[in-house]
Amino acid sequence: MTSPAAGWGNDQAALAPDTNQTVESLAKTLEDNFVFPDVAADYARMLRAKQAAGAYAALTDPAALAAALTADLQAVHPDNHLKVVPPQAAKAGEKSSPPPMPAGGLERSGWIADGVAYVEFTLFPGDKKTLDGIAAFIGNYGDARAVIIDARRHKGGGLAEMDALFPALFEAETQLVGMDTRLAVEQAMGPMAPDLPTLRRVAGPDGVVRRMHFAMGDSAKARLGKAKVFLLVSGKTGSAAEHLSLSLKRTGRATLIGEPTGGAGHYGGMMPIAAGYSVFVPVGRTFDPDTGEGWEGKGVAPDVAVPADQALLEALRLAGVADVAAAAGRFPGPTA
Repeated sequence: MTSPAAGWGNDQAALAPDTNQTVESLAKTLEDNFVFPDVAADYARMLRAKQAAGAYAALTDPAALAAALTADLQAVHPDNHLKVVPPQAAKAGEKSSPPPMPAGGLERSGWIADGVAYVEFTLFPGDKKTLDGIAAFIGNYGDARAVIIDARRHKGGGLAEMDALFPALFEAETQLVGMDTRLAVEQAMGPMAPDLPTLRRVAGPDGVVRRMHFAMGDSAKARLGKAKVFLLVSGKTGSAAEHLSLSLKRTGRATLIGEPTGGAGHYGGMMPIAAGYSVFVPVGRTFDPDTGEGWEGKGVAPDVAVPADQALLEALRLAGVADVAAAAGRFPGPTA
């Protein structure tokens, strides 16, 4: 649902912003679209007060203004996705568009020990390469007694990879997590997500579109339904990888090992504002349907807390591997 930011021409003089227009446009965009209306009102109130006091008058450099606006918003209410982006000079006639999602998010996979399969994801881009890789992994390692999923470098993405993986892990249909989106956003821009068997709309609070995410488990098809599952997490595990983390943790389907995840629990997209700026607006949140709580700013806590660089060794120990050092050497730890 990402909206591309408005493009700019080749005239560098055009990069001098009309600050009043930019700040008001930002305030209105957040009021209309940010996931929590009360927080959005606080953002807008702060922006208008600081603009009226002349706080941004001296910021004629677009990058400096964008950084100041972002810092001021984060001081009111921290959100790991919310960010103001300055205008970008483009070639004459060239339209601005979001960068393409990298192809391929399944980084490595294979047998790491006798009966123990390993797979590392760094992204869920929803592309054919990654989805085919998941199908191949299930086909090749469906008789594993344990599976280690490494999400320590996982930056996020979408749901397609989870929907491809979960039927192999769950033996029955299982509710995972909830997703709330501002109704005004869906009315203006269309649904954030299509109607799918795995993502179902349910009754929610006023002004909110609520959906529940399900694993489509089937005991006859869950090749890894009996396997123990270990999910490796770190402070770099973010966004969709945290959706994966909470889904597997709250259902008891996996043991999370490592450090608390990054705390990027809100989702959204880039929206254009005045003078060529844009802002990533979190328009929805993912949460635990048992508690109603999300993980924004605090992350998903591991079941077994160890330094991230020790998480694989711990998973191997819990999987009953005798020589954990030799096994871990087959898939050296994350380097970035």
